[in-house]
Amino acid sequence: MNPTQITFTRPDDWHLHLRDGAMLAAVLPDTARRFARAIVMPNLKPPVATVAQARAYRERILAALPEGSNFTPLMTLYLTEATTPADIIEAANSGLVHAVKYYPAGATTNAAQGVGELRRVFPVLEEMQKQGLPLLMHGEVTDPDVDVFDREPVFVERELSQLRRSFPELRMVLEHITTAEAAAFVRESPAHVGATITPQHLLLNRNAIFVGGLQPHHYCLPVLKRERHRQALVQAATCGDPHFFLGTDSAPHPKHAKESACGCAGIFSSHAAIELYAEAFDAVGALDKLEAFASFHGADFYRLPRNTDTITLLREPWQVPDEVDFGGTPGVPMRAGSHVHWRLR
Repeated sequence: MNPTQITFTRPDDWHLHLRDGAMLAAVLPDTARRFARAIVMPNLKPPVATVAQARAYRERILAALPEGSNFTPLMTLYLTEATTPADIIEAANSGLVHAVKYYPAGATTNAAQGVGELRRVFPVLEEMQKQGLPLLMHGEVTDPDVDVFDREPVFVERELSQLRRSFPELRMVLEHITTAEAAAFVRESPAHVGATITPQHLLLNRNAIFVGGLQPHHYCLPVLKRERHRQALVQAATCGDPHFFLGTDSAPHPKHAKESACGCAGIFSSHAAIELYAEAFDAVGALDKLEAFASFHGADFYRLPRNTDTITLLREPWQVPDEVDFGGTPGVPMRAGSHVHWRLR
């Protein structure tokens, strides 16, 4: 039976890039229309590395919200080798910082100030474990001798396993997982280890980067993987396991920055995020599992109350524009020029 509409608890986005300035004002309404809350990534230039910077960024986000919006940004700090245990105590007591983000140095957009070696921040992780502040991880190694398609499994085997042994009570989220190995690790972990899954990694495999020529708007990091990995992620997302929850990793970049000699990594999906998740769940007959994945598991992990309002999706195709405005510069959204098969009412 294929329902013509579904109504469920309003979801949250547990991994989101909003950027700043004009681009922030342009992309924020898409998220605020669909999601009640979002974990906001701190990889600005300069990075959001202190509570004061997080507070100021939060104020800019709130100022950019459309009138009448009911949306709460949940702030994060960018982990650097200069971060101290005192910074963590301040963050935990701030009431506005909900996690700390680990980027391996150079792993992705604006990650130059990330951590070169995890052992250098072990005192900080010890304090995070004590304070109950989650560590959000871009889970890839950056060693030049590791194949780009293997960076996540190597991180899981080499770094994440060691982290779990060294800090057994540290709350951790392996973000935007892309492989069967990552899904298996998280599934077998305690309840205080979770993972987010993006719409692109549920709907696309690595062939999408090359169909009809090189497709820069399908390039993201971690990069899309083989079909067997996509299927493993779909199974993880739709099986009802509370380890897994929604995180779009929606990442706006101007069209010219994607279509360049050294194109940026990132896929913008906020314009149709929950609709795209509905497609992925619908394709395997698991629409009844969407609410828990999108609206319950993440809130429970972050120890926040579940939302009480609802949204409704209609089984009604609509065409995504070829381009959208990113604050005075065009951007290309996921599924540009093609149809999405669910529409937010």
